[in-house]
Amino acid sequence: MAVSLADNDDDDDFSETHDINVTPFIDVILVLLIIFMVAAPLSTVDLPVDLPTSSAMPQKKPDKPTYLSIRRDLTVAIGEETVHRAQLIGTLDATPDMSKDKYIFLRADRAVPYGELMGVMELLRSGGYTKVKLVALEGPPAAAGTPAASPAQP
Repeated sequence: MAVSLADNDDDDDFSETHDINVTPFIDVILVLLIIFMVAAPLSTVDLPVDLPTSSAMPQKKPDKPTYLSIRRDLTVAIGEETVHRAQLIGTLDATPDMSKDKYIFLRADRAVPYGELMGVMELLRSGGYTKVKLVALEGPPAAAGTPAASPAQP
């Protein structure tokens, strides 16, 4: 609370002024600025990773997506029907209500190697299915080294 010490002949009491003291606010902002200036260079990641290449472009989400799943044993399924990788594009072409401009939602088990996932995506791209979205579970990540509890449905 601030008090005005102006010369006031009518009243012997001090009158209150209703101004906000911004000095503590400015001090806090300057401390935060220094913290972010020091922490920003530390947050960059510079690890060499040999990633597989892909030329897929992100697209919009359709109303009724087609789910393509890669299981732990590396078998591929469209919906709930298991399909051989060699017949994947032919089965997608024969699926009713499926066209090359509809999205395919790709789900993969946590144990599936990244190269296998990218191999399936390249099969889809070579077949003309370029609208692919990856499906993940929402929620906090499991601790490193501990298996996830019961897997939730996407």
